[in-house]
Amino acid sequence: MTEPVVHEHVTDAVKTPDLVRLAPNVVLLRFETLKIHAALGAVRALLGAGVVRPGQTVVDSSSGIYAVALAMACHRYGLRCHIVASTTVDVTMRAQLEILGVTVDQMPPSDDLRLDQRRRVLRVRELVERHPDMHWMRQYHDPVHYLGYAEVAGLVAGALPGPLTVVGSVGTGSSTGGLTRSLRERGVDTRLVGVQPFGSVTFGSERFTDPDAIIAGIGSAIPFDNVRHALYDRVHWLDFQHAMAATVALLRDHAVFAGLSTGAAHLAAGWEAGREPGRTHVVIGADTGHRYTARVFARHREALDPADLAPREVDAVADLCPPWSTMDWQRRAYEPLVPAQERRKDPVS
Repeated sequence: MTEPVVHEHVTDAVKTPDLVRLAPNVVLLRFETLKIHAALGAVRALLGAGVVRPGQTVVDSSSGIYAVALAMACHRYGLRCHIVASTTVDVTMRAQLEILGVTVDQMPPSDDLRLDQRRRVLRVRELVERHPDMHWMRQYHDPVHYLGYAEVAGLVAGALPGPLTVVGSVGTGSSTGGLTRSLRERGVDTRLVGVQPFGSVTFGSERFTDPDAIIAGIGSAIPFDNVRHALYDRVHWLDFQHAMAATVALLRDHAVFAGLSTGAAHLAAGWEAGREPGRTHVVIGADTGHRYTARVFARHREALDPADLAPREVDAVADLCPPWSTMDWQRRAYEPLVPAQERRKDPVS
């Protein structure tokens, strides 16, 4: 029996994921909060390089789990934290942030999450221009957020035999990109499958709308520099109903209470695992299901049966079609369409 470890700070306790086998060639990498790795890695690197100093205020925009992760990293290393929060941040998460000493700007209620995202970016720019001593963490753009995932790669490489296929929601690009890049640098044969909602500009589905989609944390209404398109071998686009079906099924079939992005990745991984049974498929489980209680789990009786669902194979983004499409991306570069509202250069590079 392994001796229990006494951690000096809670971030060390929550950062280590659990590996849960969902099928013979599918393993869930289950995090309490995935982005603790991005936040810790970034804060340590910035402090070590003298870019930020203890007592200084860091600021960023977040739809939720990065905000809590950054707050915890700041608590550990003596930094102040200001979060421009999405309208999707609930009262539970906001209370956590405030008790941790974070100052919070929350966007007004909106059913348009594209508008919510753009408002947040504009607010951060305003704050940085007004307070030059604030350091903008730029989780969407600064590659420093890749660094923390090298530790996760070491854990995965040590626990699972290759070849591997990493399956996860794209979001900022840092978790899927950072984990896969580190695994490949270790010499592990690693394919990367990204998961997107319809309506995200990241992989070209911005012409679609999905009224129920919770785009935050899975896709984006604006281009993110931390998404390295050439890292991805394959992409799945899913609508809300498909992601919800797989999220509910993950709890029903495996007793795993996880967020919507985990369910979406679980559905895509199941399809990929059937096509390539010789590879171990690693599903990134970014967070727990608590913030999806009302919009997903309370509606479990409405959930579709994942066994009845299958994607449409397409050859180009022009052929995408809801509710579920998939495409061989083949590690190609891609330039997302930049909305007119976002053509202004960031004041902090």
